[in-house]
Amino acid sequence: MNILLTGGAGDLGRVVTPLLEQQGHTVLRLDLRQPTDGHGTFIQGSILDFEALKAHMVGVDAVVHIAAWHGIHEFRKEKDVFDFWSLNVTGTFHVFEAAVQSGVRQMVYISSSSVEEKETVYGQTKILGEAIAQGYVDRHLLNVITLRPRAFIPYWNRVTYNNFVEWALWFWPGAVHIDDVAQSVVRSLNVLAQGTLDQHLVLTVDGAYEYTDADLAAWDADGAGSTFRKYYAPYESLAVQHGLNPALRPEKRDISATRQWLGYAPQYSLLNLLQDLQQYGLEGPPPPV
Repeated sequence: MNILLTGGAGDLGRVVTPLLEQQGHTVLRLDLRQPTDGHGTFIQGSILDFEALKAHMVGVDAVVHIAAWHGIHEFRKEKDVFDFWSLNVTGTFHVFEAAVQSGVRQMVYISSSSVEEKETVYGQTKILGEAIAQGYVDRHLLNVITLRPRAFIPYWNRVTYNNFVEWALWFWPGAVHIDDVAQSVVRSLNVLAQGTLDQHLVLTVDGAYEYTDADLAAWDADGAGSTFRKYYAPYESLAVQHGLNPALRPEKRDISATRQWLGYAPQYSLLNLLQDLQQYGLEGPPPPV
């Protein structure tokens, strides 16, 4: 398939492009900036330029709509409400309308678990983005899978995290690794390619956990840090050394529907984080090539 990624030079585009190429797909990466890696075909452009966007979709089989300002941009006050509305709402409308006008029938929309945060500008724009997606399913019978990942900025993004420990502190209360988000995108495209989808799927994307639901329900019943020690006792001193609280109960999301529809099986967990911290220290594992 010919697959267009909006915001394709960003972190998720960097991870998902080689996975799609391994499956034999041609990947077009639309972005204002050039990717730092050599995968895919770069197209310089903006989703806010509707006519150009429509032209870029000619001959495309599926679109993965990633381009957006994120919660971090709101938290740091780097973008205002007009920026968020322009890219996340108007831009999303452009992507869906350009797909219809160009004959593209398959779409993966990267939303966010922040749709639960209605008091934030970012959360509001993602709610509106999902409504746009649903509208195009209803009116034009587009085949759409909307993914709601938790925040997934990777540890190697030095604009956001100064080092691996900063990223680990963010990941610790429960999160999803960018590799698992990329897996969910590839699996979504595979489902869409089968041509049997008859509804708009909206699926939560979370990470892997050694903790069971029973562990979380009876958290630290035997004292502070006891549930942590059940799985990670050899790493307790390492965690404490780096400010990671063994008594902190993580929040785990329900991904049963994502498993059912996509065969999604997240791989990266707190155990992987602790192993990476032990092996690589402050700098963390090497970034993807």
